[in-house]
Amino acid sequence: MIPRLTGRTEKPTRPSPAGFDRRLIPPMVVGSVLNPVNSSMIAVALVPIGVAFGAPPAETAWLVSALYLATAVGQPVIGRLVDMYGPRRLYLAGTALVGIAGLLGALAPSLGALIAARVLLGFGTSAAYPAAMRLTRSEAERTGQDSPAGVLAALAVANQTVAVVGPALGGLLIGLGGWRAVFTVNVPLSAICLVLGALRLPRSGTRRRGVDLTGMALFALMLVALMLFLMDPRADRWYLPVLSAAAAAAFAVRELRVPDPFIDLRVLGGNGPLLTTYLRQLLAYTTSYAFMYGYTQWLEQGRGLGASTAGLVLLPLSMSALIVSTLTGRREAVRGKLLAGSALQVAGCALLLVVRSGSPLWLLLAVGALLGIPQGLIGLAAQNALYRQADPERIASAAGLLRTFMYLGALGSSAATAAFYPHRADTAGLHGLALFMLAGSALLLATTVPDRSLGRLAPARTTSGKA
Repeated sequence: MIPRLTGRTEKPTRPSPAGFDRRLIPPMVVGSVLNPVNSSMIAVALVPIGVAFGAPPAETAWLVSALYLATAVGQPVIGRLVDMYGPRRLYLAGTALVGIAGLLGALAPSLGALIAARVLLGFGTSAAYPAAMRLTRSEAERTGQDSPAGVLAALAVANQTVAVVGPALGGLLIGLGGWRAVFTVNVPLSAICLVLGALRLPRSGTRRRGVDLTGMALFALMLVALMLFLMDPRADRWYLPVLSAAAAAAFAVRELRVPDPFIDLRVLGGNGPLLTTYLRQLLAYTTSYAFMYGYTQWLEQGRGLGASTAGLVLLPLSMSALIVSTLTGRREAVRGKLLAGSALQVAGCALLLVVRSGSPLWLLLAVGALLGIPQGLIGLAAQNALYRQADPERIASAAGLLRTFMYLGALGSSAATAAFYPHRADTAGLHGLALFMLAGSALLLATTVPDRSLGRLAPARTTSGKA
């Protein structure tokens, strides 16, 4: 039987179907793509924004970092609020904030105001994914049909599709209305989400417990200090990891003492499989982002390709991830996907060691296509593993924390790329980065091979349509 979610009372306003309510899918999918569309569109807007405000690349880069920081903190925090107050309220509040942030960005008079709008965008876009995971769990409990792979695959495919078309969409919007259009587009997207959410998301009761604001603040301080250090790891910034460690210690003491903590460290500490899933997420996305950042720079500086041509060379990466997610998404097969994905990631990193400045174009394309396959497989596997391993009462905050580890991997890969490319992205630096990626991929494989518990992650069998 599927674990029932206690402390919540659903208040249906319409007859519910026997199976998964497919009317929930449009708001879930459209809401979940708000974050990747804003993450990808900004890439083509950095240069015109820099020209408009007379800002160098080091300053406009904060438009990217601000969204990462806000999302990494916001996903588990808002996820916890989703667990407590239900997905509908937080989904509507988050998507409304996206529209406000888009309007503020479109009217921003300075780069500082634009960065503040990106922070608001990060928090606003943090609600939809935890809400979608909570809705998926609630539907499984309501119907007794505990097989959400198809729904989770739809979320993954939608996100990967947006990642592919996002830069092109951003370029089109800039061509039509200038860089401010990249922010303005959030207003109609927000309106669509608000209408879909208001019409289709079910109302739910609230858990009458206090919000652990102190724990959330300590978590945010710990994470922001760590991420700021990872963005620019220098000896003279030693105080940032010290501050992060102090906040972590205070956070642990706090969470172990309060009756209803933000993150239940006792339960989490006893859930080895879930902790391992978070570790795998960190390792997989460190390699994935290191390739995306490092390979792109090498294609331009080490291989001598133009920016647009380098983007086309990377297209097989996104396309193969999208195809793999589409073809395999409806089967959970967590252990098989992790084994195949980590093994292919090892092979892709090894293949990167033979790439030279004079390598043929087919080899450059093949490396990207090969490394896109594990990106699709591992992303699906981690999502399904978390769904099975997390406490049902805290599924939204657990899902948000999974995204946090993804962003930590992104920032860690950025630091690694800077370390291996101290002056320019040459072939020697690319091979050093490939060895770093190879080590992470081998560790990912090593955490998967002996883990037999992954084979037991399967849909719960029920004998009736009721939970």
